[in-house]
Amino acid sequence: MTHQNPHHERRWLILALLGIAQLMVVLDATIVNIALPSAQKSLHFSNDDRQWIVTAYSLAFGSMLLLGGKISDLFGRKRALIIGLSGFAIVSAIGGAAQSFLMLASARALQGLFGALLAPAALSLLTTTFTDPAERGKAFGVFGAIAGSGASIGLLLGGTLTQLLDWRAVMYVNLVLAAVAVSGAVVLLRNEVPDEKPKLDLPGVLSVSAGLFALVFGLSHAQTTSWNNPLTIATLVASVPLLALFVRIERRADHPLLPLRVLAERNRSGSYISIGLAAISMFGAFLFLTYYMQQNLGYSPVLTGVAFLPMTLTVMASATIVNTTLAPRFGPRPLVTLGMALGAGAMLYLTGLGINSSYATSVLPTLLLMGVGLGLVFAPAMNTGTLGVEPHDAGVASATVNTSQQIGGAIGTALLSTLATSATNSYLAGARPSAALIAHATVHGYTTAFAWSAAIFAAGAILAAVAFRRGTPQGAAVAEPVLAH
Repeated sequence: MTHQNPHHERRWLILALLGIAQLMVVLDATIVNIALPSAQKSLHFSNDDRQWIVTAYSLAFGSMLLLGGKISDLFGRKRALIIGLSGFAIVSAIGGAAQSFLMLASARALQGLFGALLAPAALSLLTTTFTDPAERGKAFGVFGAIAGSGASIGLLLGGTLTQLLDWRAVMYVNLVLAAVAVSGAVVLLRNEVPDEKPKLDLPGVLSVSAGLFALVFGLSHAQTTSWNNPLTIATLVASVPLLALFVRIERRADHPLLPLRVLAERNRSGSYISIGLAAISMFGAFLFLTYYMQQNLGYSPVLTGVAFLPMTLTVMASATIVNTTLAPRFGPRPLVTLGMALGAGAMLYLTGLGINSSYATSVLPTLLLMGVGLGLVFAPAMNTGTLGVEPHDAGVASATVNTSQQIGGAIGTALLSTLATSATNSYLAGARPSAALIAHATVHGYTTAFAWSAAIFAAGAILAAVAFRRGTPQGAAVAEPVLAH
């Protein structure tokens, strides 16, 4: 039945195109990190403002993803992908030309909005294009590898562009990626729109967007102020009833934004939880290792990016092997559980970092272990998270995968930064600060964050062992006739 799928013959070219689109989205979560100090100098904004350049992107992206997924299901994925890519490129150009903090932060927020339209469209196109279980494993292996390594590619590219050209180049590079992807989408894809268009669930959109926004904003605000700041407490507390209200609305809506049947399947909900927890630990780790390499080891931005390469390569290799050979044989449960356990081990090893530790003995082993772990988590979880869903739910299921990763990354960055800052401050409390003491205190902050990352990975391993079913998912065989339309 696969021949009825209009994309079947061009599927490998489509995979390349979707890979570029996905890379652009994950890249932009970290590419700006290394360029931030230069941007800060050139636009004269404060340290407190600095993190909003990162957070504006993840706030808009994370809180709007479910709506983006629904739009691609309603109006067609080709259309959603092209609008998302073009919009992303235009606002990236505005960000590159930014003359003030506000202009740059606004461009980042708009990047997040277009990213929220583009990411679910790309993943759901992958879901509906690859219907043969063996090929689907390969395709998701490649896609999972990009998702797991995009962040470190972002660091390398961000460092190279900043050092060779200018911080503005990290925004302009999206114009090149988008141009390639848009031309590919125009030629290769066919827009398929459902015959009957269900209404958009506006109460659902408003409650989930407000709830996710409040959660990420609260955590980010805690980082620049404190946990007991009134605004921090108010937004974190508000996120709970808003998200509970969303679940209640979805239960009763005729055309829910996130049909609860998508979450009801154990393996799928296990995938979403696993991706979220891995992202929390992973983004935090990237942040502090980046600081450590630049401040303690004295690495340049480019060298920092290169230092992450072993991990990037390991993620790519392990994600591809996992999805093509291991996942069909063992199913997601043992693989995701082992991946989380390896992540926990890697983070525990990092808690031994000192002010004079070397890259070869203290950082490199961690990066290799993390790479294998993330490949084991992301590739099967992304595949399982979209497996066996009806075509009209593909966008929403894809958006849920992306939401887990984005919100996880935003929570990880904010939560672990706050924990690291508190640890550093309490280390210094009551002492007379000297350069040596401050260096020790800073590294103590990093290792505290790594200890928390290890704990989150360990919790992820336990949850994966409990949440996923034994054996290989049945959806692999069922998915084919359903998705070939």
